[in-house]
Amino acid sequence: MSLPKPLCVGIDVSKATLDIAASSVIEQFSVGNDADGFDSIIAELRTREVALVLMEATGGLEAAVASTLQVEGFEIAVVNPRQARDFARAMGYLAKTDRIDARALAQMAEVINRHPERNRFIRALPDAERQVLNAMVVRRRQLIAMLVAERNRLYPAHPQSRKSINIIMKTLDNELARIDEGMNNHIRNHFKELSERLSSIKGVGTMTVAALLAEAPELGRLSRRGISALVGSCPGKPGFWHDERPTNHLRWSGGSANRAVHGCTRSNPLQSSDKSVLYAAGFSGKTKKSSAGCLYAQTADHPECDAQEERRME
Repeated sequence: MSLPKPLCVGIDVSKATLDIAASSVIEQFSVGNDADGFDSIIAELRTREVALVLMEATGGLEAAVASTLQVEGFEIAVVNPRQARDFARAMGYLAKTDRIDARALAQMAEVINRHPERNRFIRALPDAERQVLNAMVVRRRQLIAMLVAERNRLYPAHPQSRKSINIIMKTLDNELARIDEGMNNHIRNHFKELSERLSSIKGVGTMTVAALLAEAPELGRLSRRGISALVGSCPGKPGFWHDERPTNHLRWSGGSANRAVHGCTRSNPLQSSDKSVLYAAGFSGKTKKSSAGCLYAQTADHPECDAQEERRME
């Protein structure tokens, strides 16, 4: 008697509901996108052997259920919605409803589960502490954007409106101070060792540390070239990073890392003088910012850099 085949599960995520589909062993069902719904999914999946759970990235709506299932020990893959839709069309699903999408995701999960590079689609999701930090970093950016908008409105505004704008600006400043204090306390409590290591680098400030910790959980686990490519600081020429360049670039495009690395470059004469190595490798003109971003990743193990360092030691 053959053993039951492990299930591959597809979950279609919407704001209010979750549609769950697998093979014919489990009847397709829907639950709410809340804690009670998550418990229902876990209770159903616990009775089976589950190989993979697949869902689309849905603007953050999938984060809670994905993290909850991962904590329970299920392997989770979150794919780009365009890839999921292309797969559904290839399978003949021309209509688009929540139940159809869940069914297509379950079939896509079966394909990924048999893929020779299966592990490439499965990545660790942020833990609860990192999610809290990420929420504070995102909120701080939103407050700064609102504050800049109000400052731009202030001087062209009619005198009648300036009092209102000043009140809003003061409120935003106070809220920024509160967010900064909470963020610093959270980092000290949960990421003290790594934050101290990052802060020891000249040019890396508190906000850069917070952004890197929140949005680059791979920091410390990838090579220097790999993490630079991940944050989008080092686009490079094809093959420049060989096989270490990750495929999932961060949405914030490494802006914090790019700004910090300019300060690091100015503070470190060795790295500042080695910019010529990167320009010689093809980085010039509009890529000056990118070449500065590449500096930390490439300087230490570039042959010409090693030769220059040896000449200086002599």
